[in-house]
Amino acid sequence: MTRIKPLIIIGAILITLIIGIPVVLVLPFQEERASSQTTEQNDIQVVVERENQQEETVELEDYVVGVVAAEMPATFEIEALKAQALASRTYIVKSMVDGTGNGVTDTVKNQVYQNEEELKEKWGSEYDEKMEKVKEAVESTRGQVITYDGELITASFFSTSNGYTENSKDVWGGEYPYLQSVSSLWDEEVEGFLEEQTIPVAEVEEKLGVQLNSDGTVGTILSYTEGKRIDQVRFKEKIITGKEIREKLGLRSADFTWKQMGANVIVTTKGYGHGVGMSQYGANEMAKDGKKYQEIVQYYYQGVDIGSTEDFQTQMLASQS
Repeated sequence: MTRIKPLIIIGAILITLIIGIPVVLVLPFQEERASSQTTEQNDIQVVVERENQQEETVELEDYVVGVVAAEMPATFEIEALKAQALASRTYIVKSMVDGTGNGVTDTVKNQVYQNEEELKEKWGSEYDEKMEKVKEAVESTRGQVITYDGELITASFFSTSNGYTENSKDVWGGEYPYLQSVSSLWDEEVEGFLEEQTIPVAEVEEKLGVQLNSDGTVGTILSYTEGKRIDQVRFKEKIITGKEIREKLGLRSADFTWKQMGANVIVTTKGYGHGVGMSQYGANEMAKDGKKYQEIVQYYYQGVDIGSTEDFQTQMLASQS
């Protein structure tokens, strides 16, 4: 027995070495690969054209932080902020992949963006608390984007619906299978859902290029969109879309009623924004009801999946060269 024990010990050592050598070889490779991926991710820069005509270059995830902080109230539920992070990241990554992201504005033309200095001024003593929450939302969704059939989506979003979102074709003319009208009745509980605007008759006539009826009516509504907003309005021989009226008169929504009162037109709107994609206030109400960000995203963007920026890394880096 005393002769067998050394043999057993030697055998055990040999087996350990045989198993351990591949691990020793693989681990440094894995660490190097992970380090390489992190470096590549950090190499992705966003060039932001500021309103002051200056350019600001920021790392991708820092850009997403600045957009989420500017586009959505930090007081919103964390799951709503995560959904916004996903939409904002998808927007800029798609811009890069499509070749249009090498210089985005910091306005609603693209996405509103504010840097650390601007956010400190805006939030004041609440800066640390609010920034921590926004960063948590962005970090917990780091590298995630929204895709449809493996391609990045046009992740449009807006403030508040009229109770429904819009089909993309009714607003932009283009058909996107994931941007279809869905119910968003949560928005009706939001403060400011109904708003009233007073516009001089002369201004309405000038901006729309029409003459209002002498009987006090303001055009005849011909049709509505699937999202319950005004589609077309007739002014005598001229037909104008609800979208045009909203944009030219600066209305909050294309779901409106109006009437002449003396020298003014009183307009009452429901909701705020173009209505296509994710309703931000609707997302917040869903989060209050216990919905996770994945559920929120997949509700407002129909038939989508959550993918990874790694799948688009090569194109993003190429857009910077």
